[in-house]
Amino acid sequence: MKIRKLTLTKLINTVFILFICFFSNKSVAQLSLNGQLRLRTEIRDGVGNLVSEDSTPASFISQRTRLNFGYKWDRLNFGATVQDVRVWGQDASSISNADGNKLMLHEGWAELILANKADTTIGFKYIDNLSLKIGRQELVYDDARLIGNLDWLQQGRRFDMALLKAVHKGWQVDIGFAYNQNTDTFGITGTSYIPGNIPQYVKNDIGILVSTPPGMVPLTAANGNSSPTGNPAYTNPPNTNAGNQDYKHFKSLYISKKINQTKISILGFQDAFGKYTLGSVAAGGGNVYGRIFNVNSTNNRYTYGAMVNPVFGSALQGAIAIQAAYYQQQGKDRDGKNLDAYHYTVSASYLKGQLAIGPGLDVLSGNKIGTPATSNKRFDPLYGTPHKFWGYMDFFYAGTNSPASGLINYYLKSKFTAKNFFIAGDYHYFQLQNKLTPALQKHLGNEFDLTLNYTLNKYTSVELGYSMMFANKDVMSATKGQSIPDLNETGKWGYMAINIRPDFLYKKPQ
Repeated sequence: MKIRKLTLTKLINTVFILFICFFSNKSVAQLSLNGQLRLRTEIRDGVGNLVSEDSTPASFISQRTRLNFGYKWDRLNFGATVQDVRVWGQDASSISNADGNKLMLHEGWAELILANKADTTIGFKYIDNLSLKIGRQELVYDDARLIGNLDWLQQGRRFDMALLKAVHKGWQVDIGFAYNQNTDTFGITGTSYIPGNIPQYVKNDIGILVSTPPGMVPLTAANGNSSPTGNPAYTNPPNTNAGNQDYKHFKSLYISKKINQTKISILGFQDAFGKYTLGSVAAGGGNVYGRIFNVNSTNNRYTYGAMVNPVFGSALQGAIAIQAAYYQQQGKDRDGKNLDAYHYTVSASYLKGQLAIGPGLDVLSGNKIGTPATSNKRFDPLYGTPHKFWGYMDFFYAGTNSPASGLINYYLKSKFTAKNFFIAGDYHYFQLQNKLTPALQKHLGNEFDLTLNYTLNKYTSVELGYSMMFANKDVMSATKGQSIPDLNETGKWGYMAINIRPDFLYKKPQ
């Protein structure tokens, strides 16, 4: 029997049929159905890493398509988001069943209302509101610096977790828990976690393509062959957001309280990574070297700190908004090294009418010359939104590696907002916190970001962006592990995006 693949069109039709059924009762007002189509055209010429002088810019169009369904009842909230992400031309114009299904579930959760003082039918009255949200869900705290949905990335970010949420007299307390396992196959024993998204095939040390051995993340040299030391940039990349190894489990605690015009929040986060040993497996007449996850225990990382956001004055007469935060990281990193790192940020913004402008400073600690191989002092900004804070060209703490010796970011941000548009301009001065070598400077480069967003109608907006990085190419290339000759010290990036968010149940007032 031929199994037919699920398509986005069939899914939308099915959802609408279900909605017709719902419309026959009185719960219509509790339903929501909206979508998103976001197209982004990019021209990249030195984004994330510097490129050679003779390279030509890359251009592409990416697309995110989402369908969001929501349902609310007195004692239950339910949400599901189906998402399709692709680059135009990634698939042939006509594909076969063997090409697979590009749809994925971005969110799928239910929130059980356990207490609500406003609901007289619920007997538990000791807390204003208490609920349990379970399933695949987005998680955003404060400014998404450490925990966020990474909405700039077309794929976004979500967590499979349970979240206990309490609100009482202005206090918010969230307690979260997540647990990962890659398979439920019969015969699997223990709780060791093998990271997902590893290559299906790899070249062994003599260059023959073989299947990646089970339970291993392979190490590859510059020539693409597996090797005992591997490519240093891949063997231990100073990356973020778990890098090439997802967490085994995490526990989170978030507490916030707003007092007049000041918000105070506390975040505690423990994520654990599966332990591994370095080894090799014979395959194809040679060997494949890599991390072998055969140890049923974890390396536990602890991140904790606080943020305060006071506002003085009013936006009409002129207000000053301050943000200050400090976070510490301790325990073990994913490779088992002793971790002792920190991150602090402080910024001020003057707000009056349609204008906002102000300076800021970010400091993320890193390793010094002579730091022992068993120690790590590089702060990892967890599962946040690097694009928002450390330059739109994504040189730092994104998927292009980040400074192992730490980062200092001096910046000035400005934004003018009108009725149907806004224009924003940012400047960043980047430098290392610690020198890589005694001979190299700390200065990394200067970045300029310009953004213009125009609202066409209730559901549609168009955004244009242009950024330039003027790098100190000797320091930048050494920091990023690049050995390409004749690097262009100037990186350029431009994009145009159209964002359409229809509300399928909206009725225009008569």
